[in-house]
Amino acid sequence: MRYQTWDLEPMRPGTTIFASLCALLALPPARAGEPPIATVTVTARKEPVVKKLDRTVYDVSSMARAANGTAQDVLQATPEVSVTADGHIAVKGNAQVTVLVDGKPTAALSGDERAVALQTMSGADIASVEVITNPSAAQQANGGAIVNIVLKRDRKPGARAQLRGSAADQGLWNAAASGDMTTKDLSVHGSLAYRHDGTRKSRRSAVDRHDPLSGESGQTLQASEVFVRRIVQNAALGVDYTLSETDSVSLSARHDERRSRPLLDTLNMVRTGAGDTIYHRISHGPNEQSDDSASLAYTHRGRGTALKATVQRSRTNGLVDKSYQDVFVAPLRAAGYGRGATRSARRLDQATLDWSRRSEHGQWGMGLDLQDEVIDLANYQAAVDPATGVEAPDADTTNAYAVTTRLAAAWLTRQITHSQWQVLLGGRFERMALRVGPAQGSALARHWQAFNPSLHVKYAITGKADLTLAYRRSLQRPDPRDLNPFTTYVDAQNLSRGNPGLDPQRLTAWEIGTDAAGDHLNGSLGAFHRVSRSTVTDAR
Repeated sequence: MRYQTWDLEPMRPGTTIFASLCALLALPPARAGEPPIATVTVTARKEPVVKKLDRTVYDVSSMARAANGTAQDVLQATPEVSVTADGHIAVKGNAQVTVLVDGKPTAALSGDERAVALQTMSGADIASVEVITNPSAAQQANGGAIVNIVLKRDRKPGARAQLRGSAADQGLWNAAASGDMTTKDLSVHGSLAYRHDGTRKSRRSAVDRHDPLSGESGQTLQASEVFVRRIVQNAALGVDYTLSETDSVSLSARHDERRSRPLLDTLNMVRTGAGDTIYHRISHGPNEQSDDSASLAYTHRGRGTALKATVQRSRTNGLVDKSYQDVFVAPLRAAGYGRGATRSARRLDQATLDWSRRSEHGQWGMGLDLQDEVIDLANYQAAVDPATGVEAPDADTTNAYAVTTRLAAAWLTRQITHSQWQVLLGGRFERMALRVGPAQGSALARHWQAFNPSLHVKYAITGKADLTLAYRRSLQRPDPRDLNPFTTYVDAQNLSRGNPGLDPQRLTAWEIGTDAAGDHLNGSLGAFHRVSRSTVTDAR
């Protein structure tokens, strides 16, 4: 007598299980001439929207806009998320948004470089987007909402490869290749991509001024329009290895490069009582940015328990060349020249430990989170003598400084499920150390610590409708550029200056809502209340 058995995992949405219905049954030996045993294919449709206790998961793996678009295109099509043309993200009106990739922060998505990174990150690599409007204590949200980009992971046995490409007007096109090979214990996957990207940017601004002492009034107008063309290259490699039935390790690395030379012609009109001054400020760049990241993870899964330890390093380097030529229209005079550039370097090191254990009515979770972030910024501005080429640096706008932030956190969560109720309780203890060090002068160092609780409650009214309540208290550290003790040149009309003495904002957020799902339509309605202390504001 011959026996055949199959190990069947619980079916997940979107998976296909090929198995004979005779599994686990005694089968007689096959005889010559007998027809083959029939095979039954069971297919389940993957839900496009999944509402969880503390987040909403949107499946974008089959989104047409993602196939040849960017991560920004994907986020623009994601409900609850709004993205402006220049890459600023808001979640339900909250502009303080932390963007994660596979649940972890990266240097490229942590600062002002995020806009360019999203505009050039391939949407075809994204499997789903998780929107967390009020994060639990398990997440470090820096005082705001979280958008978690989950990348595709294909672990089916065998080997496969994929080529894709697209073209559009304005000379835009892209080509990419990806592949993976999976055996019993080893999986290797990688990708290469080359992209001619572009974005049209228009800008208009006006400033009216009046000097109360002299009585002099004036106006400055500024207008520009440019089509920024970028060349984007990236490569990624990942390796997963199964050590045993309960243990596995994963290694991943990624490199991205972006460069452009936009021809920016900004028309400036300065109106005073003595007459008008009209000139074009013309600049050519170049602008460059490169990102690198690598991570190593160890996972252990036992009976009802899971442990994951991860170490990760990422860095991004950027150059924005602000050199220009002033061509005067009125009054006519010789052209003026200026040399300027902003260089930035950001490094983020992180180590995390996450542990969870199932209990009779839910799950326990706890973890540690250690982050070390260093941002170096250097600004250079100088007038250039057109006859000799000699540069005279501007002492007011030529400067350099570094911001170092060290964060240590420990968190504990308890999820309880009873009848129609789900409750997630959490507490997070954080200690933050901040150091602002100018290239010249003394450094300013401070530290803070806080205990921040969280609460999420969900009540199932029916199988497709529920009520939710969320509460979170958290810290939001200042942006490094807000801590700049020096004056920075932005353009002919705008200068900026920070305050190295800023404290973190302390935020409290409440949110209540209801969700309902139909066969072809999902809807939600919610209200929120947010309060901040030590609020950081801009003065203009």
